[in-house]
Amino acid sequence: MNETLKLEQHRPTADEIKRAPKVALHDHLDGGLRPQTVLDLAAEAGYRDLPEQDPAKLGAWFRDAADSGSLPRYLETFDHTVAVMQTEAALFRIAAETVEDLAADGVVYAETRYAPEQHLRGGLTLDAVVEAVNAGCREGELRAMAAGRPIQVGTLVTAMRQNTEPGHSLAIAKLAVRHRDAGVAGFDIAGPEFGFSPDLHAEAFKYLREEFFRFTIHAGEADGPTSIASAILNGADRLGHGVRIIEDIDFGDGSGEPVLGRIAAYARDKRITLEVCPSSNLQTGVAAKMADHPIAQLYALDFNVTVSCDNRLMSGTSMSREFDLLVEAFDWDLADLELLTLNGIDGGFLPHDLRDALADQIITGYIDLRGEEG
Repeated sequence: MNETLKLEQHRPTADEIKRAPKVALHDHLDGGLRPQTVLDLAAEAGYRDLPEQDPAKLGAWFRDAADSGSLPRYLETFDHTVAVMQTEAALFRIAAETVEDLAADGVVYAETRYAPEQHLRGGLTLDAVVEAVNAGCREGELRAMAAGRPIQVGTLVTAMRQNTEPGHSLAIAKLAVRHRDAGVAGFDIAGPEFGFSPDLHAEAFKYLREEFFRFTIHAGEADGPTSIASAILNGADRLGHGVRIIEDIDFGDGSGEPVLGRIAAYARDKRITLEVCPSSNLQTGVAAKMADHPIAQLYALDFNVTVSCDNRLMSGTSMSREFDLLVEAFDWDLADLELLTLNGIDGGFLPHDLRDALADQIITGYIDLRGEEG
């Protein structure tokens, strides 16, 4: 952006950021529970292993555990949330509240992802899990509409990549496709990236391509360009995180133009969406502080960058907070936030006509905010 123009545009306020339309593509259902809901559901289920019984203290515990730098402690946070997500009623409530919370933060389109295989301890079937989450999302949309905060939400059915049992991820892919007309927008693989290449699930991705069903793959967070290359070659429409694609770019001594490697150039030229989750990335060691996060370099190089929260509970964050942190770190303005949001809706797994309608809504929202600046 022209520097003179940049100087003329003021930094958006916290209130403007809160009211700005947003798109969240990378939001884990088991990472976004309200602390009070965790307590309520634990009491109902007889789960007694929570580290705190006060909602404020429990929320702080989740954030501190995620910030600890200890992988076992970080993973323990999900042990607690998944433990209370084992009934249809619990899944329905959590999904509905997720949608309400996102809408209250100005999100107009979101995709929430979860692994049905993690919610079978209470005797639910895979299909029952998906049906409960979809029903909860529809309820959340109705509540948000009634509150004057309309939102559209799709779900991403996830397979855990460390489960390499023959046919497992294919079965989860078929589960996703079975419910494609009832709220499931796409498929994903999650879990430990390093050592569990997307190639291990090639059969599932082949099936999804044959069904013309869209999918994203976690790649480029805990592993580098090789993992990203595998995700792309398996047909991923988007990359979950994807930030370590920066390792395939040669910045030299900074005096010349960066040189993109083959993988980075392909991802940029194909407009493969990067689902960047800034605060979460700091917790997992992608950068030491926000000012060093590669999102600014990738954005400047015109990668199809989007912003999401990953796990709102564990990171103690929201879409508004993520935008606020980026504005503070990189002096971004409303025009930058608008482009990131439009990138998000462009990468969303929803029909073209709905994408266009939401894009118009987003543009109008930002026009209105800039009009208030004047």
